[in-house]
Amino acid sequence: MAAPKKGRSASAQSRPGRSLALILIAIAALTGGMFASGHTTPRLGIDLAGGTSITLTAKNEPGQPNAINKTNMDTAVDIMNRRVNGLGVSEAEVQTQGSDNIIVNIPKGTNSEQARAQVGTTAKLYFRPVLTTDVSGAAASSSPSPSASSSSSGKAEDKATPSSSSSVTPSASATTQGRVVTDALKAGSSPSASRTPSASASASASASPSASASVDPATAKLQAEYAAIDCTDKSVRAKAGAGTKPTDPIVACGQDKNSAGEWQKYILGPAEVAGTDIKKAGALFDTQTAAGWKVTMDFTSGGSKKFAAITGKLAQNQQPQNQFAIVLDGQVVSDPSVSQSLSGPAEISGSFTQTEAEDLANMLKYGALPLSFKESSVTTVTAALGGEQLHAGLIAGAIGLALVVLYLVIYYRGLSVIAIASLGVSAILTYVLMALLGPAIGFALNLPAVCGAIVAIGITADSFIVFFERIRDEIREGRTLRPAVERAWPRARRTILVSDFVSFLAAAVLFIVTVGKVQGFAFTLGLTTVLDVVVVFFFTKPLMTILARRKFFAEGHSWSGLDPKRLGAKPPLRRTRRASAPVDTKEA
Repeated sequence: MAAPKKGRSASAQSRPGRSLALILIAIAALTGGMFASGHTTPRLGIDLAGGTSITLTAKNEPGQPNAINKTNMDTAVDIMNRRVNGLGVSEAEVQTQGSDNIIVNIPKGTNSEQARAQVGTTAKLYFRPVLTTDVSGAAASSSPSPSASSSSSGKAEDKATPSSSSSVTPSASATTQGRVVTDALKAGSSPSASRTPSASASASASASPSASASVDPATAKLQAEYAAIDCTDKSVRAKAGAGTKPTDPIVACGQDKNSAGEWQKYILGPAEVAGTDIKKAGALFDTQTAAGWKVTMDFTSGGSKKFAAITGKLAQNQQPQNQFAIVLDGQVVSDPSVSQSLSGPAEISGSFTQTEAEDLANMLKYGALPLSFKESSVTTVTAALGGEQLHAGLIAGAIGLALVVLYLVIYYRGLSVIAIASLGVSAILTYVLMALLGPAIGFALNLPAVCGAIVAIGITADSFIVFFERIRDEIREGRTLRPAVERAWPRARRTILVSDFVSFLAAAVLFIVTVGKVQGFAFTLGLTTVLDVVVVFFFTKPLMTILARRKFFAEGHSWSGLDPKRLGAKPPLRRTRRASAPVDTKEA
């Protein structure tokens, strides 16, 4: 049994170059990937890069005086956090302050302005039927439909009589965006299956109420608001529909200009589908027809029934009354038309850019907040203060690293070369991974994360010290260097793994139970702890095995750090031989 064990040990000692080659190849591959991706520096958080800090204050809605509570505030924070993270914004912070405020910190970056616009639109999401639409500032081509009066009672009535003789293809000129909602499971089907309203329906849909017709006060007020609203004014667009209930018709403005650069205004019926009825939504490129980007959406079981009911009614009307408006914060973010009843997964297509499709999908996924908010303050954060703190932190880290290196050189002498080389490898891996994780998972380097990296210097150095002390203990027992390295490694390995496991567990718990910048510290600490294990196993131990064969270390030079005399080594261990039987010289 002793011979195979000796053979395996010798084989393990003779091939440490494989481990060194493996980690060097990994470093080269990661570094090459970093340069190939174009992200050669880590992404910076708001305290280092600057950005925007927004304070949102919750508002009590009509009929819900007790809506502002901890549960609803936590839900709003969760939805806002997912909304900005869905845009890939790095290190965005969303947290409550007091009982009715939410602080949103958005670092300066590619999507920061886009994220700010979406976080600011914090009202509930509703699907409303379009009753009348026109370009703001232009003369109205038709007055609001008489159906607006019936809608004011809480339900949009359908007066059209469908005819199956022909179909109508939605016209881009009749809508703000020219977008169509279709069945996602039957994408690409011919529109001829849809129905077109008859002439009488078209006439009734476009007819204006006569002067003699009695108009109830609610409808008259709605018509007056529609005629007076000027959607070219930003403040007017922001206040449109404020204070109305979901069951009331509203006057609203479009969120974007149409292709002619004009703002759209609408009279919308009562909300038929709420944002909470949407189960999931996404943006994808139509690879089958190459028609561009589209938005897919799926509903809950109850939402599917509501959507089927409203689209079935709208499909019988002509434009614009076959459109439904997706309303967020009182503004219409999209107004697609329908040509058939839709109950299953649906998709919105037509003239989407990638950014527009992703924005709309994000609003559909995360637009249903339990509260309404207003922007109390918007502050631009400069990176000057964070830069000064970073500069001070880096100086402190450099001083700490210099002291660690000085201690290693004085106490371990030649062994300090191995420790310093291992620290260098760990630093390279940490930097490259931070640069790659920025675009990959949105990791951003902030001041606490820098602190975590500085703390990791001590953790990594501690692993080297454990290994070196185990080797020196074996030399004190009278063993030579090469067997001392191999005997010391299993004992040091157990200690290093236990220590790093405790450190990683603490980092993981801290990352889970905390929010904001503290998570940056926990993530960096966990990452460097894992890298410590990799470096010790694949670099420090193989390098020590190789150097143990060199005369400088093997013979215990006084500057090697392994001098037996300085360590107080015992006399060399010798094997005791069994006493053999006396030999008869005569017989011999």
